[in-house]
Amino acid sequence: MFIRSERLFLRPGWPEDWQELLARIDDEAVIKNLAKAPWPYTADDARYFASKEQDKRLPHFFVTLPTSSAPAQLIGCVGLAEVDGEVELGYWFARDHWGKGYASEASRAVIGLARTLGHQRLIAGHFVDNPASGRVLRKVGFKPTGQIRQRYSLARGHDVQSIEHAMELAAPSNCDGPMGRRVA
Repeated sequence: MFIRSERLFLRPGWPEDWQELLARIDDEAVIKNLAKAPWPYTADDARYFASKEQDKRLPHFFVTLPTSSAPAQLIGCVGLAEVDGEVELGYWFARDHWGKGYASEASRAVIGLARTLGHQRLIAGHFVDNPASGRVLRKVGFKPTGQIRQRYSLARGHDVQSIEHAMELAAPSNCDGPMGRRVA
């Protein structure tokens, strides 16, 4: 599955992407904001993630900047995952691509796909010491739930307070109207 947004190209990871992935994510400032990534992030971690099979209902994407002359540059990752029976949006971007609106743009693209896939609700969270991620979530339509929960951070090796957000998605539209009848 591939998605093209205004400035970005979202695509599945391929096994040969592991070195570029490692070069982009191997930054403690990036990893410490993720729940499931270890620190230090190793070549084996990158090989595993780049080769990870896609789940059709919960896809994840490498986010790239398309160019006309060179291969597209990997700048981050965005996707859906199941957490405690709910569908969660998650993302990360290499530090030199922070503050450019890429997280919002990629998140919007995946939110649109989530609607198409029939998901009714998305959740997301950010660690309390990462308010920039909270701004991204609110910018794309997530609402704070009022809950702060303890979430284990593999990189930090302990629980960290996470501010929880949710988004209700509208049901996909039916252009044929009710019961499959064409609307005149």
